[in-house]
Amino acid sequence: MPAANSRTTKAPWVRPVAALVVTAAFFLPLYLVLTNVFKPGKDIAGHPASLPWPPTLDNLRAALDRPDRLFWNGLINSVTITLFSIVVLTVVSALLGHYLCRSRSRLARLTLLVLLAGLMIPPQVILVPVTEVLRLTGMMTTLQGIVAFNVGYYVPFGVFVFSGFIRTVPLELEESAQLDGAGRWRTFWQVVFPLLRPATASVLIFLGVWIWNDFLNPLIILGPAGGTTVTVGVYRAIGEHQADYGQVFGLMFLAALPVLIFYLALQRHFVKGLTGGAVKG
Repeated sequence: MPAANSRTTKAPWVRPVAALVVTAAFFLPLYLVLTNVFKPGKDIAGHPASLPWPPTLDNLRAALDRPDRLFWNGLINSVTITLFSIVVLTVVSALLGHYLCRSRSRLARLTLLVLLAGLMIPPQVILVPVTEVLRLTGMMTTLQGIVAFNVGYYVPFGVFVFSGFIRTVPLELEESAQLDGAGRWRTFWQVVFPLLRPATASVLIFLGVWIWNDFLNPLIILGPAGGTTVTVGVYRAIGEHQADYGQVFGLMFLAALPVLIFYLALQRHFVKGLTGGAVKG
């Protein structure tokens, strides 16, 4: 221990430099987007890292005024998919997490273990069987199909967050409500669920960002006939033989704005919701 402390005092610059390098690595893609979105298209390929001077809004106008309405159609589909997915996921995860957390049966514990094991399965592994199921049920190339996929795949994460936070809610509150004549349904929605606001914010932020940024699943499940999302729209804006990089950066910038605003609106509950389950086991 003394040797380690002496090494730290001799090189106090190591940690700041390491933090600066890591920060620069994460900030570089953001810097490239922010600079190139306000730069004329002819300057992007030649000088991608230079500052945009004079700045221009032509890239944003071109992305918004495309004749095929690529951004607007993708925005409508992304908002619809994300909104319905996170609402259904929040309700199902909260109810299931509460039941599994309060139940003392072995079946409930086994179900919780199976759900947690689902967190370790990448979505690409199950994409082929999922598309077969959606094709058999007639939901392939539909918005309902991608919403059903999101709900089925992300429920384990929602249950994991809610069940950890529900353990911090005193059971006496529910028992008091039931003594006053409230049923289980009313007790959950009027007593328990309002206390889960931080966990709800964490689930909404995490799942909202993941579903909004998802590229592969909408590309495969929706297909060309089922429409596009904002992330798939960026991919489709790049042609085989040519690409307007100004429009591409404009689309990327516009695609990131809604989810950034959504995160900023809920971020004050974010950390509290994630750490709430660690307070009381």
